[in-house]
Amino acid sequence: MGQPQKPIAAEQQILSLGRVLQSLREEDDVDVLIETTISYLKEEFDYRLIWIALYDRLNHILFGKGGITPDRDTSFLHQRVVLSPGDLLEQVVIEQHPLGIADLQTEIRAAEWRKIAEKLQIQGTIILPIRYKDRCLGLLLLGSDRWGYLLTGEAKARLMMVLGELGALLYQHEMHKQQKQTKRSDEPLLELLENLRTLTNLNQRLEAGVQATHKFISPNRTNVYWFDREGRYFWCRMSNQLVKSDRNSSNQQAPGMTVQDLSDFYYALAVNQIVSIGDARSSLKSHFTAKLLQRLKVRSLLAAPIIWQKNLLGFLAVESNEPRIWTETDKNFVQSVASLMSLVTPTESMESTIKQIQEDAQLTGQVAQGIYSEHDLQETLHICAKRVLARLTATRFLLLQYDPEQNNYQFIYQSQPHNRRPLTFTLNTLKELDVQLLQRSTEAVEIENLDEDLRFFNWRPFLLESGVRSLLICKCTQSHIPAALLVITHETHRSWTTLEKDLLWAVSQQIGVIVRQWQLHNRTTQQQKTSQAFEQCLNILTKTQNSNEVEKKHLEHTALEQIASILGCPLALLLSWSPGENLAEIIPGVIDNSQFGIFSDASIPIQSEALIQWALVTENYLTLKVDNLPPETRKWLNTPDKGQILVMALRTNADYEITGVVLLADYQERRWSQQNLNAIATLISQLAWWCRQKQINRLLESTTEELRQLNWYKHRRLEEIQRITALSLKQIHDLGIPANELTQMRYQLLLRQLDHTATSMSGMLKLENWQLHISWETMPIASLLKRSLERIENLLKQQKLWIGVHGLGQPIDEQESPKNSSLVRGVPSSSAQSAMAIAGDIVKIELVIHELLVTACNRSPIGGRIDIWCRRLDASKPSEAKQSSAIVGAEHQTSLELSITYNGAIESQLLTELHQNTLKDVLAPSKLDQPPALHLLICQNLMLELGGELNFYQLPDNRVVSRLLLPLVSHDS
Repeated sequence: MGQPQKPIAAEQQILSLGRVLQSLREEDDVDVLIETTISYLKEEFDYRLIWIALYDRLNHILFGKGGITPDRDTSFLHQRVVLSPGDLLEQVVIEQHPLGIADLQTEIRAAEWRKIAEKLQIQGTIILPIRYKDRCLGLLLLGSDRWGYLLTGEAKARLMMVLGELGALLYQHEMHKQQKQTKRSDEPLLELLENLRTLTNLNQRLEAGVQATHKFISPNRTNVYWFDREGRYFWCRMSNQLVKSDRNSSNQQAPGMTVQDLSDFYYALAVNQIVSIGDARSSLKSHFTAKLLQRLKVRSLLAAPIIWQKNLLGFLAVESNEPRIWTETDKNFVQSVASLMSLVTPTESMESTIKQIQEDAQLTGQVAQGIYSEHDLQETLHICAKRVLARLTATRFLLLQYDPEQNNYQFIYQSQPHNRRPLTFTLNTLKELDVQLLQRSTEAVEIENLDEDLRFFNWRPFLLESGVRSLLICKCTQSHIPAALLVITHETHRSWTTLEKDLLWAVSQQIGVIVRQWQLHNRTTQQQKTSQAFEQCLNILTKTQNSNEVEKKHLEHTALEQIASILGCPLALLLSWSPGENLAEIIPGVIDNSQFGIFSDASIPIQSEALIQWALVTENYLTLKVDNLPPETRKWLNTPDKGQILVMALRTNADYEITGVVLLADYQERRWSQQNLNAIATLISQLAWWCRQKQINRLLESTTEELRQLNWYKHRRLEEIQRITALSLKQIHDLGIPANELTQMRYQLLLRQLDHTATSMSGMLKLENWQLHISWETMPIASLLKRSLERIENLLKQQKLWIGVHGLGQPIDEQESPKNSSLVRGVPSSSAQSAMAIAGDIVKIELVIHELLVTACNRSPIGGRIDIWCRRLDASKPSEAKQSSAIVGAEHQTSLELSITYNGAIESQLLTELHQNTLKDVLAPSKLDQPPALHLLICQNLMLELGGELNFYQLPDNRVVSRLLLPLVSHDS
């Protein structure tokens, strides 16, 4: 074997790196680790200045641990360096990245090191962090007398490996140190636990906790503050300087504090959160931190809450007069001692707590017994409120119920001291966030300071004005909007224990049963009221037959009262009119409030009144606010500005005329229940039919009276004419027959006509006094037409009309000039007249034909043409028999179709109204109410009674047709 070769420089560096890493791993002492690292850097790197410092993250300070200098003066390398903002060293600590400086002598961000660099002639400098897991444990500073700070890749890699190993070892050493400190806190806690077990008095136990805490943490002062719920303040119950304190003691060294002064501190403790305030660090906001430190006259504070069953009893406070960083060990120890105090606290008041639980159970049992007994509900609530107020030391007991019609909460029961007045206001409906809060709650919602708490915000002004400063609120029933709420109030800022809140919750759920009973009772009462209103309104309808106009208005007034009673409206009236009128009459029903005023003598135009028009275009009822009314309506209707109005038209059938509008009003906005709205809609509909029937009766009575008078007058006049005619005939007979033969013939002919007229008049007076008498005669249609045309001969001449008859057996010469002396063409001779004869009341049929001819003449233009078409409808032809189906026995009887056509104008509305199948509203204005259309309607109805049919229609060429069906005489008769 040959001699071993001398290692080259690269291998020497690797071997040296391995040795130093192995040395670092085998060493536990921090100082030896740092010395080993410095020795390695001195041997392997050409730097004149080497400095290693460890970082204290709690105090933000660097502690120098040594290094090398050119002049061998290392005293400044062991100094403590406080990091300041903007310093290069702080930048490396925070960013945890290496930093190179070309010339340290010119760097203004390193004031102290700049002086040192000038003294030692140091220029190029590198500052590297010693870190592990994103945690800075210290710094390494390397300085050279050369300008610049370049470090080769291979040298940088070796340096970072050494610093990484050093950082990992320093981190393990720090963790080991913290674990040793934590383990040391176990012994004081075990010793304290043993002391608490042997002590029997709460103050002694608190004293032991205070002494153990003060000994372990060594602050300036250790105190236990106790919470007074009614006064809502903390008082110093125990202190290491004054072992035992009393809340009324005047020589307390530790000051007390109110919740109102330090609300954030109180709320943090209430949710079991430890409060830590140290050197430039705080778990509270800066404003409250400064206020709390000033109040306690300290500069550092560590406070842990003492809580039992979610109730804040007080807190353990560790106070220091100097800025101090509290370690995790300190926090854990204080929190553990506070928890031990929480466990030993209930034993002091165990007997009183058991007694209180028994009394609370007795109270809830009495409430339940009162609900299910026959006692009055008000008396039950009175007893319950008295006991609850005494138990919770509260001021007011309020039971609220939601009113869906007015959309607010109203007090249905309240109890308060004799020197306090009951609350008279109502509370608006809750905001959605508050509703959700109550829906999710399974216990009483507590508001300790109503001045600062934003919950139930829209109730705050009313409650604060009434002296309420704190309250408990429970929902009594489960619903989307809580239907009932139980509220307990106090006139000062205070809090309640969990036991007290649980008691109120149990009472509220039992009171919910009372509220449901009330709701059922009110619903039953409302249904009875609605039933009575229906009954009375139906009674009103039965009284309309034998009542005059004054009594009818009284009945309308009574019906409006019943309708208003269902909704509880203080105003109800009826705007009434008759068909065809332009103005509406005000019929007052109810005016029970002085805030309303009606100008009953006002003339209300139907077409321009907004309320009427809105009601007419609304199929059902319409509700609106008074603010929406136009000024014209406010002139005759005076209502409060915040009022609400309901209007509904008196609508019966879609084709019938509307004859009025019902108006209901209230002085405030309400949400009426759908059940009540449906009830009044039904009653208003019944009132509409009643009003319509009343107007129909009035119209029929008026028409009947007029027709009776007219019939009496004409009948008496006919009697007188008949008497005079008969007297004249007697006188003619008495005078004798003239001697001249021709005159004698004319005389006898006229005499026979007068006799016939007088005889027919006598028969009419005898048989048709108050009703028509249908006689049975036969007459050829040609003779009937001839007599009818003779009666209108003068009218034809005046209008220069040409008339033709078709279908009676003689053809018409269409080319014959209308200027012919005879205007009537087509009437057959006597030889063909017996071809067709009609049967029935000939006189009445002749009058109908005459009326149709007169109408045709009046509607035809001058020089126009009228055609009369006659056509036999044989019963053997199914199509023709079907057309004459309106005639009685049309299947077995032959009829005559007589059509009168002319080129005249006729209204389409009149044709529609004359149609037999059209639904007619007797109250609606119609052309059939006045002649000549009335005469056509009379003829149409008369023909139905005579066994015929009369129709009117218009052809495509605009000719108007009056189609008359008449029964023909059969061959067997």
